[in-house]
Amino acid sequence: MPVSPEENKAIVRRFIDAHNTRNLDLFSELVDPGYIDHTHHQEGIEEFRKLFELAFVAFPDWHEEIVDMIAEEDKVWVRVEATGTQTGEWKYMGGSLSPTGNKVAISMVFIWRIADGRLAEGWGVDGDSDFLYSLGLMKYTEKGEEMFFGE
Repeated sequence: MPVSPEENKAIVRRFIDAHNTRNLDLFSELVDPGYIDHTHHQEGIEEFRKLFELAFVAFPDWHEEIVDMIAEEDKVWVRVEATGTQTGEWKYMGGSLSPTGNKVAISMVFIWRIADGRLAEGWGVDGDSDFLYSLGLMKYTEKGEEMFFGE
């Protein structure tokens, strides 16, 4: 039986709320066991869950605020404003970053396909350059500083 776009939006809201409250127990209820993460090129609920566990260590105050949400058929698009402070070690893609104490604020857009009341596939676009710059992992060139921050 098809689920309405409004019901799909409610699933995404519950997922983001579970993320904000660190309630990973809801993953098994809200995420399909065969979840496909197109952003990080991985498959399976456990791999997806690990991303959140690592992020919670690095950014214990991470919070995502829903700004916009659109649903059509089995897809939900959501734009969030995310904030956090890196007070723990950030392990990602084989590397790690010691705590910087830096605050991060980025906009992100996610698209989720919902199947049988669970997130089945996901795509994400985020402010990677803003995120990396805030953590001190990326710097603008002298020309970039002049163009974007000069007088």
